[in-house]
This record gives sequence, structure tokens and C-alpha cells, in this order.
Amino acid sequence: MNHDIKILLVDDDPDVLMATSRVIGAEGYQVFEASSGAECMELAKIHHPDLILLDVILPDIEGIELCNAIKSDPSLKKIFVILISGLRTSSIEQAEGLDVGADGYIARPVSNKELKARVKAFVRILSAERERDRLIQELQEALSTIKQLSGLLPICSHCKKIRDDQGYWSQLEAYIQKHSEAVFTHSICRECAGKLYPDLDLYDESK
Repeated sequence: MNHDIKILLVDDDPDVLMATSRVIGAEGYQVFEASSGAECMELAKIHHPDLILLDVILPDIEGIELCNAIKSDPSLKKIFVILISGLRTSSIEQAEGLDVGADGYIARPVSNKELKARVKAFVRILSAERERDRLIQELQEALSTIKQLSGLLPICSHCKKIRDDQGYWSQLEAYIQKHSEAVFTHSICRECAGKLYPDLDLYDESK
């Protein structure tokens, strides 16, 4: 849902900031506003937005430099940063922004419809990455609960006991249960049944 997504808008032009805030806020996102690099960093650390729309030219710092600072901060580096500018729009300038870690670059002028569409596209990417991270975390947690046997196991050729790392001999089933998720149920094979219980006909298929 859009109201779960937090977007920080950073622009030193109050008219542009207000207009952008109105357009983005109408889509149901939580919107925060900053007019300088310092304010951007402060709000980013307080609110941990999902996405920052960052003007390339700010009064106290270059947007590209600020983007690099955000991506270099372990607590902020997962925030999507989209650089936006009406002056620095050449392919070289956009490439420079992407090279420092920006997740996208929007050149002004941009229509309200296109701006909303671009934000939605980035939100879809963000949501997909979050789902991926959630699944990876679940898989890691599941794998951490699984015990596996590997390597060479010293086993007695007569009684079939296994020697553990401490040099103690354990019953085969006890050792496997301790080092895996297997659970044993005891039965008797046809050969042993014939030798040990010849009168019971345990494997008499006519019964």
C-alpha cells in the first residue's frame, strides 16, 4: 500500500518543493520535505524514508555529493535515491550521478503524470527487493535449523556403532538423530525376522 512508503523530497525552491509534495502526496505516500542537504540528512536519519527525490543543486551541498554521503552511511545506504535536475541533464552528468550510487535520475521539466509514473516504478522495484530480502531471510532461518551429516564417519564394521569427535562410540540411530533431523521408528527386516523369529512368519504374504 502507498501509505506504507515514505518519500523525502529535497529542493531549495519552495514553489517546486510544494508542487512536488502535492503531486506525490496525492498518491497516498507519506511525504517529508527538506530544502537543504543538512536538513535532508537530518530527516533521513529520523524518518528513514524509502525513497529520496534529491535535487542536484542545493545551497549547502551538491546533490551528487549528498547522494554519495547517504550511500556511504550504513544506516541509510538502503534508501533509494533519485537525483532530479532541470539544469544538469546531460548524459555525462546523469552518468556521474549514477556512478556515485544514485538509483535513478530524472531530468526536468517532467510532467506530473510522468513523475508519478517514475515514482511508482521505483516503488515497485523497492517492494520487489524487500520481498526478495524477506524470502532470503526466511530461507537463512530455515537453513539454520537444519542439521546435516557430512564427511567421513568412523563406524564399527561389526556392531555398527559410530565414533564421535570426542572418541565415544554411539549407536548408529542415536548418532544420526543427534546430527540430523531424522527420527527413527524401529522395525525388523525380512532376513532378521526369519533368523530371530522363524515361528512367527512375520513376512508371510499369505496372511
